[in-house]
Amino acid sequence: MEASAKAKVSVRALVVLAIVALCVYAIDQVTKFLVVKNLVEGEQVQVLGQLLQFRFVKNSGAAFSIGSGSTWIFSIVGVGVLIFVIWYAPKIRSVAWAVLFGLLLGGLLGNLTDRLLREPGFGVGHVVDFIQIPLLPAIFNMADVAIVSSMVLFIILTIRGVGLDGRRHTGDGGTGTGTTTEGDGPVSASTPIEREAGTDGSTGNDSTDGSTRNDSTDGEAPLRPESRSDAA
Repeated sequence: MEASAKAKVSVRALVVLAIVALCVYAIDQVTKFLVVKNLVEGEQVQVLGQLLQFRFVKNSGAAFSIGSGSTWIFSIVGVGVLIFVIWYAPKIRSVAWAVLFGLLLGGLLGNLTDRLLREPGFGVGHVVDFIQIPLLPAIFNMADVAIVSSMVLFIILTIRGVGLDGRRHTGDGGTGTGTTTEGDGPVSASTPIEREAGTDGSTGNDSTDGSTRNDSTDGEAPLRPESRSDAA
């Protein structure tokens, strides 16, 4: 039963990972296609005023135009990370972690496709960037957004202690278990003490057997014959 349950959860996680990765990859490639088709390189279009602008540029570096001129290095690194994600995916049991790896996988595939298939050549192709906001000086694309979102989700899951199996792991082994263990201890230990106090305590047998029987029977009865003999 446990093996089949784990297998079912694993399949669900893999399906979620694949759907998220395909959606990210499709959105990234479609938006890049529309930008290349409708904008000239360097052209700037205001979408939401100064808050959001589209500016078509070609990036030979990594995400957010970092490391320009080292495209082949990022291509090799991208392939390595892509292989690792695909190899590690079957170990995921959590839907949240599946979404994380799906975002990462889709973003990696989006930018890696540009580096492998776009000009100037295979492995050194330039990535299409077009999103510009005032908060960041660099221009980026939807694949970059997915990669950064996966990093943010990774931090959140790590802080909350959520493992790949979807369970929360705490330092003391779980709050609920600790409370239950500590709550059962005093109850089981106090019950026999209360029983001993009720059986052998001064309120029970000592007051009945000590003061009533011994004092009244052994104390007063011998004195009455002696007082009668003296009087006679």
